[in-house]
Amino acid sequence: MARATARHILVASEDKCNELKSAIEGGADFAQIAKDNSSCPSSRNGGDLGSFGPGQMVKEFDTVVFSAPVGVVQGPVKTQFGYHLLEVTSRQD
Repeated sequence: MARATARHILVASEDKCNELKSAIEGGADFAQIAKDNSSCPSSRNGGDLGSFGPGQMVKEFDTVVFSAPVGVVQGPVKTQFGYHLLEVTSRQD
């Protein structure tokens, strides 16, 4: 069964999400940006969500995590919780 590990940043607006993505693409540390900005409890771990399988996360999240290239920041991804930046850190298919 497929498994992935990922980290994310959750914010309330698409504009904020794009602003943070630009900062990360410009060299800012993903984990530090997560700690400083994410509203998810995972922020204290730099946005790390640990390991999970398909169907364990909301659909929009799941789709990106199990299709996006590993190590590339994706987003904004809109879910019922807000706007996410996602980075798949590993995946076994």
